[in-house]
Amino acid sequence: MKRATSHQVATLANVSRTTVSFVLNNVPGMGISDETRERVLAAARQLGYVPNAMALSLASGATQTIGLLMPHDDQVHANVDAYIPRFLTGVTLTCQASGYKVLFEPLNHAAPAGACLNLVDSGRIDGLIALNPRQADFSYLNDAAGNGFPLIVFGSNLTGHDNVHSIDADNRDAARRATEHLLALGHRRIAHIAFAHDDYPIVRERLLGFRDAMQAADLEVDPAWVSYGNYSAQSGAESMRAILARSSGVTALFAGNDTIAFGAMAALRDAGLSIPDDMAIVGYDDIPLAAYAAPPLTTMRTEPFTEGSEAAAMLLRIMAGESSARAHVKAIVPLVVRRSCGASPT
Repeated sequence: MKRATSHQVATLANVSRTTVSFVLNNVPGMGISDETRERVLAAARQLGYVPNAMALSLASGATQTIGLLMPHDDQVHANVDAYIPRFLTGVTLTCQASGYKVLFEPLNHAAPAGACLNLVDSGRIDGLIALNPRQADFSYLNDAAGNGFPLIVFGSNLTGHDNVHSIDADNRDAARRATEHLLALGHRRIAHIAFAHDDYPIVRERLLGFRDAMQAADLEVDPAWVSYGNYSAQSGAESMRAILARSSGVTALFAGNDTIAFGAMAALRDAGLSIPDDMAIVGYDDIPLAAYAAPPLTTMRTEPFTEGSEAAAMLLRIMAGESSARAHVKAIVPLVVRRSCGASPT
């Protein structure tokens, strides 16, 4: 079946093709009456007319595309993180419902500061969601937003950068509560494996929450109890083996995400240790496999699909001019208790 054309819309609505273009591209100041505008829109609906994306871009200067930037490509190419696909799906479906496409661009960790704006400078997108950006990219993102480019930062609150809208979970609070849960179970020698290097603010926030809980319990954190993974389960296993080798007596682990926790659990089994009898574990994210780990993983629950959808919806509102005040949204993360920590499941 052939696609309807703008000429057919113009004929059915009894207007010129130019009028059709002005109406469908929502060009202001053309003096088109409400009655004519509705006639054109009704004709387009009746014919199932879908404007050509390139023509729309040329006519309006808009690309009908938003960018999703992730400044850590190893989280994708190593196929290690279950959070990203669900977040991307939430973004994509919300954008599709408003007629927008999503251009997904992961950056190499070694990319220079400012490379986060390559998509913005390319003119290929109308707005940008930056997922868990590096500290080094904050000032560049803030400048872009200050120059009027619609931009959302997800996963980090750009403190001191007032131009940027941001959404994130209260990572520090969640990490503190995860650690307090282990402390309440009687553990005093608690390790932490971060899911990435601490040049990502989200990693630092979770480490700070861990330290907050330990300090509130008047406990010192031995540097040998802290390690940094690299997103993958393999790095979680390697970090757990390193902690076991350099520090005896650790009885619990707060893992920076569930993937890291899975790797740590494998290393503990290889070492002949039992979970939770020899080592209690709490993860972060509650990815779908967490409930089916052996034993099922206690974890902090995030909602990647919903979070992606909310980030996209906020960006679309900004692009439509519906939000002028800079906004920051911080979500609370619940604890899901399963058998890996040794407590009774909830």
